[in-house]
Formats: sequence, structure tokens, C-alpha cells
Amino acid sequence: MANRTLNVGVIGCGRIGHIHAENLATRIPGARLAATADPAINAAKKVATQHHVGKAVADYHELLADPAIEAVAVCSSTDTHAQIIQEAAAAGKHIFCEKPIDYDLARIRAALAVVEKAQVKLQIGFNRRFDPSFAKVRELVAAGAVGQPHVIRITSRDPAPPPLDYIKVSGGIFLDMTIHDFDMVRFLSGSEAEEIYAIGDALVDPAIRDAGDVDTAIVTMRLKNGALATIDNSRQAIYGYDQRIEVFGSKGSASAGNRTPDAHLLTDAAGVHAAKPLHFFLERYAEAYVIEMRAFVDAVLHDQAPPATGLDGLQPVIMGLAATRSLREGRPVKLSEITATGTGHS
Repeated sequence: MANRTLNVGVIGCGRIGHIHAENLATRIPGARLAATADPAINAAKKVATQHHVGKAVADYHELLADPAIEAVAVCSSTDTHAQIIQEAAAAGKHIFCEKPIDYDLARIRAALAVVEKAQVKLQIGFNRRFDPSFAKVRELVAAGAVGQPHVIRITSRDPAPPPLDYIKVSGGIFLDMTIHDFDMVRFLSGSEAEEIYAIGDALVDPAIRDAGDVDTAIVTMRLKNGALATIDNSRQAIYGYDQRIEVFGSKGSASAGNRTPDAHLLTDAAGVHAAKPLHFFLERYAEAYVIEMRAFVDAVLHDQAPPATGLDGLQPVIMGLAATRSLREGRPVKLSEITATGTGHS
């Protein structure tokens, strides 16, 4: 089993689909990019041509009906994820799906139930787990190197806000941007959040407030293992893509900082100067995208549990909904309040 090749089809050939297709075609041992699908057929054909793939279609159902394709990478728009997961699972395909599965808890649970019934693998694309530095911090925490975790601190700031048209349909900052950080809190701590309190405002662009969202936020939470966690987000850090983590505990602290294009230092009369952080997530996490897809392929070929499961896809959405309610109502929100409501935007 370990020596065979996994045929993977990519559904959705936009920016992230292009990256996964290239990695599958050129960087993942044991994987073969077998087909591409996108309603914009030219996008599917472009990716297929670049990687010498013979099958490019507009309708992803053609991939699901192809017995030669054993797995799919779902890189389409968020509103299609849950449906494609259900259809792919029913067709017996293993599934890699970009985050989030959906913004509605009922639709997420329905998709996970179909996956469970079909007994196929499902991995959610929380790529930051696979960043070597972040993964090392998690390894140290799990090994007890920092003792009992007391504080998890995450800084996550984008270099520039997305277009307003995107913000209006994004689900809000907590479900679009902070969702990665919620996953990272769970990943680093090995625990779950009990209660979340969020504050925020539109300090970068008032038009974001007019669109019903915030661009600057701080989230605090209490975890079930007793630790406290903080996340600070901004849609605009003028110096680049700012990604830092720390776990502080009874025996010490483990942290990881930003990546820069190079490691030079210039020391002169004006001070000490270094390169700014890498500018965008595609550069910052390029290595992580390769490692996460390799992990998915290995999970299928070796019949192992994927390292970012459907449950891992569900919990950050619950956390995002709790933060959204907290911001709106100006109070701490217990996650049990969200799970009790059962569905969707609270």
C-alpha cells in the first residue's frame, strides 16, 4: 500500500487550488495530480496544462464519478464546501478540504456524519499546524518542556485588508481570519475553550464598520485545562504579515516568531536593521502547504487518521460564533451557549 500512488483531483482552481495542484504535481511523493475542476473552465485548463494533466472539467461531479480518482482537494468557495464533502464522501473519495467546512453548525455536522458513514478520510486545511516552527512549539508543550501551560498568546496581523466585497460575505473577522488562530489555540494547548470574550473596532478603515465588521480585535479565552489565551488581530500591519505565538507555563516559555526573506542584519549609526516579515500568507506558509498535503496523502496511503480532522474543522467555527456573539453583546460567551443553539450564526 505504501508504494502505490494516490490519484487526487483538485476542485476549485483559484489561488489556493493552484498551490495545492502544484504541490500535488511536483512536491508530494506518492501523489499524482489526476484532474482539475472549476466552473471557470479556463482556470481548470490552465492548471491542468501547467502540470501536464489530461483531465480538466467545469463540473466537479465528473471527478467524483471517475473511479480512477481516489481523493479530492476541495479548494472552491466556502459556500460549496459542505455539499462537496457530502457528495465526495458518498462517492467513496477521500477528502482534503480548505477551511472552513461551513459557517453553519448543522451543515457541518451533516457533512461530518456522511464522512463517518462512508468511512473515508477527511482533513481540514489548517495549514499553520504544519509550519515547522509552530509544530515544534506544540511538540515542546506536549512533551512538558514548559510545564503546565498558563498563557497562550497569538498575534496574527495581515499586511492589508481584503476587498470590501469579500468582507461583506466573509462571515466576519472571527470566522474568516481568527478561525486559524482559534485552531492554533487548540493545537498548542491540547485543550478546548470554555469561555470567550471579544472586543473589536474598525480602526483601519471605517468602511469595514459600515460593512458590519471590525478590522482590529482582541479575543481572550479560558481553556478547560485552566490556561488563559489571548489573540490579537489586525487587518493591516504596515510592516508585513505578522505571525507570532507563545506558550508560557510553569517551567518556561516556547515561542515562534516571524519569517523574513533573509536573515541579514545591518548595524550602523542609526541602529540595527533587518528585513521585514514575509509579506503574505502564500509566502509565509509555503512550506506548510506542502507538509499538510503530504500528511493527507500519507494518511490515506497508510490508513491513518488525518492530523486535522472534521472535529478540528468544527470547533474553531464554534469558537468564531462565540466570539461574534461576544462582540455583539459585549459579554463573555460560553461555548456551551453556541452548541446549545445548534445551528449557524448566533
